[in-house]
Amino acid sequence: MVQLLSEKILSGRERFKQHLRKIGSGEHTSKGLSRQEAADALELMLREQATPAQIGAFLIAHRIRRPEPQELTGMLDTYKALGPVLRSPEHQRMPICFGMPFDGRTRTSPIYPLTSLVLVACGQPVVLQGGDRMPIKYGITALDLFRLLDLNLDGLPLSTVQDGFNNHGFALIHQPDHFRIAESLIDYREQLGKRPPVASLELLWTAHQGAHLLVSGFVHPPTESRAWEALRLAGETNLLTVKGLEGGTDLPIGRACITARVRNGVAERMILHPRDHGCHNADVEWSTESTWQSQAFDALRNRGPLSEALRWNAGAYLWIAGLSDSLDSGIDKAAAVLEEGRALDQLDQLRCLQSALCMR
Repeated sequence: MVQLLSEKILSGRERFKQHLRKIGSGEHTSKGLSRQEAADALELMLREQATPAQIGAFLIAHRIRRPEPQELTGMLDTYKALGPVLRSPEHQRMPICFGMPFDGRTRTSPIYPLTSLVLVACGQPVVLQGGDRMPIKYGITALDLFRLLDLNLDGLPLSTVQDGFNNHGFALIHQPDHFRIAESLIDYREQLGKRPPVASLELLWTAHQGAHLLVSGFVHPPTESRAWEALRLAGETNLLTVKGLEGGTDLPIGRACITARVRNGVAERMILHPRDHGCHNADVEWSTESTWQSQAFDALRNRGPLSEALRWNAGAYLWIAGLSDSLDSGIDKAAAVLEEGRALDQLDQLRCLQSALCMR
């Protein structure tokens, strides 16, 4: 038995060596991996069947030459095969799944937790995902932000997350709880000091299986076009790419919002101008957790420095999801939900549901 295991590990290392030779052989001779090879390489890394030296070399080589679309698709195949699965119950509205950087935010105040509450209050299911604070930014995470809203989503089994999604249309997939095998690559981020290809993968992956709208953040234009092709190969037919704040999915109010709606592989560019819709403020800078907490609760009452960004984001996503006829009517609907206290009520319902499910 021990000998068979050793042979299997050796086989994995030898296969990985072939993958590494292919992408790391130099500027003029390196080649991209096939979809199947990329899937195998990531699985070998996640299962630690490649050596630390091999993994570090692969991550740096791949970062230098940039992952190709079919490589990202192969890695998505591995995430889908090994990762958690979330499904929509029958008759539930198609969810919005947000793909955001797992290493968090450090420069601008996040809006997406508040946007999610408005969307869910309007009957629009939402799937978020993230991890604990991680390199290279060690920014504030979704789990941290919801904890500041007195909603503790840490340590929940996947079955509890699924129950919550069934009942209220909200889910947070937390990597340390629901996808522990992916935690094995975090130390490499710290040691290398650079984001590995998996950081790009996190923007494209969702645990939700079935029909959904996938919203994926990006920073650089080439990243966006690679995402379109990788997700087309992966079978994603309903996609929104967003040049959001810090590479996430929060739509800025201090500049034009560059987005693209991709349906069945066909991209339609959408440039949204906040000033054309009554938004004239700058994006709020990140300060401290206590400051964000106070501003967040104010925004959920439609006041304070985050309120304009919240109306803009919630209104835009209500419109994109088909819950309003226009962007302006979406903003008006978001404002009404906030004024009526429905977003705060939704937060209370999630707190009560989380407590009830944890007591089972």
